[in-house]
Amino acid sequence: MPALAPANLTSALAAVAAATVLDQGTKWLILEVVMQPPQVIPIVPFFNLTLGYNTGISFGLLKTVFADNPWALTGLTLLVVGFLLVWASRAGSRREAIALGLISGGALGNAVDRIRQGAVTDFLDVYVGTWHWPTFNMADVAIFLGAVVLVAGDLFGRNRPAAPASS
Repeated sequence: MPALAPANLTSALAAVAAATVLDQGTKWLILEVVMQPPQVIPIVPFFNLTLGYNTGISFGLLKTVFADNPWALTGLTLLVVGFLLVWASRAGSRREAIALGLISGGALGNAVDRIRQGAVTDFLDVYVGTWHWPTFNMADVAIFLGAVVLVAGDLFGRNRPAAPASS
């Protein structure tokens, strides 16, 4: 098991804070300013601001399971965040720690919504024609970016041993 890396944990915690503050700040702006009253606001031909609430996990999955008990999903989220922060404290690189921090911060942003209102506030609506991607928020963007950085770092960022020479 890799040793603790305090600098990586510091980087991860900074990413957690940035993702959570950005998420909660944009949700406050949407709820208190932009969506007064709630409406669909076209931005460009493939993107609207549209207020929605999600009681499930990604894309509304399992919403019937967690609709009556948001605390169960919140507890699970906090366990996962704890695991990710332990992983970040032992990360092999600062990039990996920041990616884990982004994922954790996004998860915390959504957990705050579940604690405050029993559902996650979503407002970003991407679509093509009449097909709409499930509405999402900045926490989801942070989770996605963190996952992309983790996968890209694993695929392209490490020194790989040279392939054995063939005779």
